[in-house]
Formats: sequence, C-alpha cells, structure tokens
Amino acid sequence: MRIFIDADGCPVVKLTIDIAARHGIEVTIVCDTSHEYSGCDAEVITVDKGADSADFKLVNMMSAGDIAVTQDYGLAAMCLSKRAFALNQNGIVYTNDNIDSMLMSRHLNKKLIRSGKHLKGPKKRTSSQNESFAAALESLINKLKTENNG
Repeated sequence: MRIFIDADGCPVVKLTIDIAARHGIEVTIVCDTSHEYSGCDAEVITVDKGADSADFKLVNMMSAGDIAVTQDYGLAAMCLSKRAFALNQNGIVYTNDNIDSMLMSRHLNKKLIRSGKHLKGPKKRTSSQNESFAAALESLINKLKTENNG
C-alpha cells in the first residue's frame, strides 16, 4: 500500500505525510511545476503544467489497494477504476456508490459557470476539516491493514 497525493492545491500534504509515517507507509506527492515541495519525507514527482498532467501521472503509478488524496472527482473516478481508494481533503471517501453523483454535480457547476453564473468559492479551511480528514485516513489505513493481514 502506498499513498499518492494530488498536491496541486492540497491543504493536507503535511498531515498525510505525518499519518503515513506513523504507519510506515510510503508517500508520493505528484504536482505540476507551479508547486514546490521540498524537505518532506516523501517522494516528489513534478510534471509539466498541462490539463490534468499531474492527475494522469498519479493514476498511472497507482496499483490496486493504494490510496489517493485528491479533491478532483475525475481523478478519484480513475483511481476507483484501478481498485484503489481515494479520499478528499475533508475526509470524504470516494466510492463507486457516490462518485457518479459527484461527477454530475461537477458537470452541472461547469455548465453554470460557462453560462455566466458566478459560484461562491470554498469557505476558509477549519481545524475540524483537518480532524475529519485525519480520522478518515486513519480509518482507511487500519481497514486496509486488517484486510491484508486477515
């Protein structure tokens, strides 16, 4: 099991690395050239800027049973198709049961934006969101460890 972080705009990179280190799990950060990560205990892979270039690099490196941390529903869907796991920065675990509605919501929001509608951006990040993420990641790791040892 490895953890991959879609680090373009991800607010839980350090938190993910810290949790992974406690469990002895390798972490790979994938980002484009507009982000820089150094001095962290993780492999960092930097790709050229381009539409979804980091996403495609990340999903091509994943194997079944790996975990991706991403807020991108499209990337999450690709991870699920590889029998990997994905969760977002707020602790929501993407599943085959919820990904279709999330992708549809994203599609409808993009249609609204193209038609000139201005949507509100995300609210300021809270410590409770970090706590929810940490709890979800710990739970997923423990579940996968139990399944792999059982």
